[in-house]
Formats: sequence, C-alpha cells, structure tokens
Amino acid sequence: MKIICGLGNPGDKFKFTRHNLGFLILDYFQKENLFPQFKFYQKFLSEISKKKINHQEIILLKPQTFMNNSGKAIKRIFLAFKIKPENLCLIHDDLDLPFGKIKISFKKGSGGHKGVQSVIDEISTKDFWRIRVGIGKPKRKKIEKFVLEEFAKKEKKKLKKILEFVNKLLKIWIENPQKAQTLASFKYSFKYS
Repeated sequence: MKIICGLGNPGDKFKFTRHNLGFLILDYFQKENLFPQFKFYQKFLSEISKKKINHQEIILLKPQTFMNNSGKAIKRIFLAFKIKPENLCLIHDDLDLPFGKIKISFKKGSGGHKGVQSVIDEISTKDFWRIRVGIGKPKRKKIEKFVLEEFAKKEKKKLKKILEFVNKLLKIWIENPQKAQTLASFKYSFKYS
C-alpha cells in the first residue's frame, strides 16, 4: 500500500491559493487516473480516494486538519494500516523554489514548511518522499499573506503544465520507487519557461 498525500487547507476560500497546491495536484491526479470521488473519513481527519494500480493499493489523502496540523491525519492512517514511511509521498508548495520548479526529496528536513514539520513530528521520522513544487518567494509581501493568496494570472497559465508533469512524476513513483530515488539523488527538477 502506498499513500500520496497533498497538503493544503480545507474550505472553498483556500481552494485556489498557493498553499493549496498539494490539494490541486491531488485533485488533478484523481481525475486523470480515474480514482473514485474523495470521501471524508472522520476517523482519519481526511478526504480519501483509493484504488489499485498494477495490483498495488494507492490511497490519495487530503488532510482536513488545516496545513499546520497535517501530521495528525497522516499519523492516524499510518497506525491504522501500518504504513512504512518510505511508502508515503507528500506533495506541497515550496517557497524556496522558483515558481514552476519541481524537486523530489527523500529523508530531508521540513525547510521551514509547517505542514511538513507537522508530519515529521507526528510520525517521528523524515524517511518519506516529498514532491516540492515551487511557488517562489514574495519580494514585498509577508509570507503568510502570499501563500494564502490565489495564483497570479501568469502563474495560472502555467499551472496546467505543472499539474500534468507532477501527474507523470507520481505514476513513476508508484510503479518504480527506485527510478524515483534515482531522480531524487540527482535533485531532479523541471522548470517551465
């Protein structure tokens, strides 16, 4: 069993904000790969969709705890299904990468991302995969305001390409973790012009 978890905040007012990029990517992946509709499970504090791909059960997870408490939801699903940390892939926005740049990380610290830190704290390890999707850093705005704003017009035009690329990347991760590990070891990134 593998878990692909997008990080974000629940509720319509946050739906298209930069901080919800993990949710947007997971929604796209769910539709493109014909997963069932997401359903809320109180037991896991999450919206979940699951199906088998190549005889392997894949759970798509959107914690509904708000970003900074994402780890609480992941811990519950880890305990229920006895998940190994290396079978978790976390997708999230990253201020330290320019908009449209993507990196795969394994066994790395949170880099100041509170949602990621919550996961590390709750499951007591950083031995999981992360797909970090760059949103860039604001020059004049406060970071808290910037991440909760909707994407700029020029960013929205590139968003579909990002969604398509991460969709392909996730399929590689599901089918061949060793290949994903190779990509991560070379700090694989993809930049959109």
